[in-house]
Amino acid sequence: MFKFVMVFAVLGLAAAVAPVSRSDDVHAEVQTLSSDVRADGFDTNLVVDNSIQQAASGDVHGNAHGSFSWISPEGEHVEIKYVADENGYQPVGAVLPTPPPIPEAIARALVWLESHPQAPEHGAHH
Repeated sequence: MFKFVMVFAVLGLAAAVAPVSRSDDVHAEVQTLSSDVRADGFDTNLVVDNSIQQAASGDVHGNAHGSFSWISPEGEHVEIKYVADENGYQPVGAVLPTPPPIPEAIARALVWLESHPQAPEHGAHH
């Protein structure tokens, strides 16, 4: 249930962050709106005439996937695709920040540490 609430909160946020500076957004109209909530999951679809779109599907286990998109104030098409499951909310999109790559020396050190686990200390009292 919590995942469904999170999905709809994210979808609401996507609609809220759509560009508001364009005067035609004030008069935007829904072209398509469908929602099918069943015991075994849900499907939703939203298309607004100002280029806002949203689609999502979910299953009985609380797993969901979908996407939402809009046109930025700079005129760029922005799209976020996501999966929400036992591993949490996992969005993907060109506008999302990404961490810098792990330096090669650090990556090699992590592999070495993983393949050489430290032996437990004998005689240590906790």
